[in-house]
Amino acid sequence: MPAVSSAPPGSPCWIDLASSDLEKAKEFYSQVFGWTAVDAGEEYGHYHNFSKGDALVAGVMQNSPDSGYPDGWTVYLASDDANATAEAATDAGGQVALEPMQVMGLGSMAVLSDAGGAMIGIWQPGEHKGFEVVEEAGAPTWFELHTRDFAKTVPFYEQALGWKTSVTGDTDEFRYTVLQEGGKQYAGIMDASKFLPEGVPAHWSVYIGTDDIDATLRRIEESGGSIVMPAENTPYGRLATAADPTGAVFKLRQ
Repeated sequence: MPAVSSAPPGSPCWIDLASSDLEKAKEFYSQVFGWTAVDAGEEYGHYHNFSKGDALVAGVMQNSPDSGYPDGWTVYLASDDANATAEAATDAGGQVALEPMQVMGLGSMAVLSDAGGAMIGIWQPGEHKGFEVVEEAGAPTWFELHTRDFAKTVPFYEQALGWKTSVTGDTDEFRYTVLQEGGKQYAGIMDASKFLPEGVPAHWSVYIGTDDIDATLRRIEESGGSIVMPAENTPYGRLATAADPTGAVFKLRQ
């Protein structure tokens, strides 16, 4: 089990789901991935932490009808100073959608809109360090941004989050850059200008690992979810896209 004690600054450190049906979401992800949900309590707005065994992997919270946002997953990047990151994001061509705020002793959070319009969370760890396991079945395995403005977006993450980037594809058919630190890749940015459907904003996606993607897709459908893109073999593993019962989209990687 690849345990995680801390995430390098700028790298993904947490994911959470805003769901319009909290109970249905807890049941669905328990059935599909075997996750256990624990209520953090009334003082935290009944935010729930998902665990795989004893390891934290994700969170889920109630999506208010008046939030203006559809149900969906948010990726959070680690920061040593959420206030400084928010300032740097503005200087780099982004916007602050949610000003940095202290979450009691757990840490500090903010939500940014990057230079291409994608929403990204920021987490400055306190007592809550983020997910505790990655790169295995039932845990996050990869994080990917699809953007229409690749030329502005890559420099944004370099300037605002301190990313050290490496180009893995630079053709019109496949333009892709990764966050790389110490020889390890943590996340990717894809030029999606040629295939992102009209009306779909630039966005971050999370891949969740599975040992058997076809069996996982069957569980998803049996549990009230749906298949958005069927499983296919790629150089990066067998991949698929699915949605939970309220329409929150996530990806699978075997």
